[in-house]
Amino acid sequence: MKDKIKAVIESLTLEEKASLCSGRDFWNLRGVAAKGVPSVMVTDGPHGLRKQEGSADHVGLGHSVPATCFPTASALASSWDTELLTRVGAALGEECRQEKVAVLLGPGINIKRSPLCGRNFEYFSEDPFLSGNLGAALIRGVEGQGIGTSLKHFAVNNQERRRMTIDVRVDQRTLRELYLSGFEIAVKEGKPRTVMCAYNRLNGTYCSENRTLLTTILKKEWGFPGLVVTDWGAVNDRVKGLEAGLDLEMPGTGGMNDRLIVRAVREGTLDEKILDAALERILGVVLETAETLKEDFTCDPDEHHRLARRAAAESAVLLKNEGLLPLKKNLKIAVIGAFAKKPRYQGSGSSLVNPRKLDTPWDSIREICGPEAAVTFAAGYNLETEEEDPALVAEAVETARGAEAVLIFAGLPDICESEGFDRIHLDMPAGHNRLIEAVAAANPRTAVILSNGAPVLMPWLDRVDAVLEGYLGGQAWGSAAADIIFGEVNPSGKLAETFPLKPEQVPASPNFPGGSASVAYAESIYVGYRYFDTAGEEVLFPFGHGLSYTSFDYSGLSVSPGKDGFDVAFRITNTGKLRGKETAQIYLSHENSVLFRPKKELKGFAKVELSPGETGEVRVTLDRRALAVWDPGKPGWAVERGTWKFLVGASSRDIRLQKELTITEGEPLSTWAESLKARVPGYYRPSLDRFKDLSPTGDFSRLLESLQEGPLPPLDRNPSDPFTRTSTLEDISTTVTGRLVQKIAMKGLKKMMGAGEEPKTVAMMQAMVREMPLKNFGMLGGVNIPMETIDGLILILNGHLLKGLITMVKGGKR
Repeated sequence: MKDKIKAVIESLTLEEKASLCSGRDFWNLRGVAAKGVPSVMVTDGPHGLRKQEGSADHVGLGHSVPATCFPTASALASSWDTELLTRVGAALGEECRQEKVAVLLGPGINIKRSPLCGRNFEYFSEDPFLSGNLGAALIRGVEGQGIGTSLKHFAVNNQERRRMTIDVRVDQRTLRELYLSGFEIAVKEGKPRTVMCAYNRLNGTYCSENRTLLTTILKKEWGFPGLVVTDWGAVNDRVKGLEAGLDLEMPGTGGMNDRLIVRAVREGTLDEKILDAALERILGVVLETAETLKEDFTCDPDEHHRLARRAAAESAVLLKNEGLLPLKKNLKIAVIGAFAKKPRYQGSGSSLVNPRKLDTPWDSIREICGPEAAVTFAAGYNLETEEEDPALVAEAVETARGAEAVLIFAGLPDICESEGFDRIHLDMPAGHNRLIEAVAAANPRTAVILSNGAPVLMPWLDRVDAVLEGYLGGQAWGSAAADIIFGEVNPSGKLAETFPLKPEQVPASPNFPGGSASVAYAESIYVGYRYFDTAGEEVLFPFGHGLSYTSFDYSGLSVSPGKDGFDVAFRITNTGKLRGKETAQIYLSHENSVLFRPKKELKGFAKVELSPGETGEVRVTLDRRALAVWDPGKPGWAVERGTWKFLVGASSRDIRLQKELTITEGEPLSTWAESLKARVPGYYRPSLDRFKDLSPTGDFSRLLESLQEGPLPPLDRNPSDPFTRTSTLEDISTTVTGRLVQKIAMKGLKKMMGAGEEPKTVAMMQAMVREMPLKNFGMLGGVNIPMETIDGLILILNGHLLKGLITMVKGGKR
């Protein structure tokens, strides 16, 4: 293959080389058939294939081919089951083979810095170790079918607000330990063919042209041999990006950036060897996947549906159970909630899948209970509004009164969370909360079954007997929910994120989503349970929490130093009456560290299945990296000497076993680390008040200063600054011309979408267009909106009317 690639590159003209570095259109890579380079297709689909039919118009605006809709990442993560994710990945790969798709754009493993991020349903966890290992497992499944994956979004893409332009300011240790280590695990263990760079800036530099990120770390340190592709329209400066390690630009730009590459090579400002190196990586992916797709393949949709059902059941988390579940099938059961008949089973945006079939909870419950069962239904709330409907609530209460058990299906409707915008609170709709409160008052034998992509508040928690968190369970969620409710499946999911008591206690809350220009990650390493457990704050449900219909006992912990790490062994016994699965979690703690550290960090996990009375031996090997911190003063990873605690538990707050071990072999930390406590004392006693202080004398500013990273930039754009290609419609709306342009853009968007588009898609697209850089209108419009037209508009916005009009006219003639 290497010889073939070399021969192809030698045969290409400079123009052909440049053209292969960008897409032919929205979903297809460019080919040069005469030189043996085919055009291959890439498409969305972290949890299901989204191959659009007909013309490609992105983000759910066109119909896509039927495909299996598996549970979203937020659900799959709760399975803590790498074998399951590999199997799901293999099924996704099979569907790609059937549809002749070369690369599936996913998985996304960005850290859940805040539960308010609108796209959290597409991400795995607040913990990088869990995210990285689950992402690697899914990648192995897809790639094992000869299909490429695109690990995304690299990196620090943790919010939807201004995601295309926001400048993320984060200290180097946090960057390495939290926001990059999951990617490192997925790259090294999963071996994806492609990595997708994020839109945003990282410490002042766009990810698409960040050489440290794309070349120094990804390609050199981690040894990534594949290609780096942009998120769609994420290029800022194409030539700088190529020099930094950005190989492929998507989508196509009508040749605009190709011409810039050609000119740079001819003028001597870009070494052609850099272009050739990018082509080697691009052609490697294209030719390998094209070879796979030569063979026709047909997947088994029924088998995939059964797998989706198993995945949904394995991923559901039993948050609370006062003996109500599992239900007997001969009870008088009231099923309440519109979600029971019209389930919420996936998120909105570019991951929207057209499912081959859809199981509803209502049909599945009736199927399990039988045709003679006393099962009644009441809608309880209106899907078209978030407000309470008193008549529907009254009907639901009456339905519940005479029942022996009540099942309420509730959660977050589509419009509440989506790609394109962040949530503004953690509440469920008032109509859902009021329904649960009223029904539980009438009949306390109530179980709430939730469908939502991210944490919600539960003001009614102490008034119901059971809560089952289903997340967004995919097309088979209805049958999977029924399996759990009636004990056909023993729930085994564990939360991959913390459910807080209120949004204000989230460590990122003082700085989420930041300003119009930048966001400060002032909480540093204290994300999720790393903060809550260290600060000792109560939460609604802790990281790793999940109940079962049986019980488990832990015993016999031993920790033995090995050649390259530590062997952790212990026993788990099923002390209940049902067969079940338990996920044991291994945390490490170093309480006397020179550096500030979380109280504990997840470094291992294992899921075991046991019959009643059975004892299983669990063995997990932790490498020395599990004990390491990133020391920016070196810079590098260092294992600190001293006394370590190895903690084994059922959640981060339910530690069952612990053992101390003194580590005498390690690397001394740098003088930077040793002097840190005097500079940033607050991080040794983390609190939200300290995270709010972004002043030059505050802890976060001093932390950046100690790394010589300069002062924090302004959070918001200076109104007197000139407009540029990266200015957004929201930015330019401060001018009369800008408001007119925004009005025209929104009118055009409405016309393009049509009258019948779903409200969730409308809201997402409106948010995205408002925050889209002006340069992207040209790129996404291709030859229809030349960049000269955009540049002319920018000149007008900056007060240069005549010059701007002349530039726009030139663009119109191109």
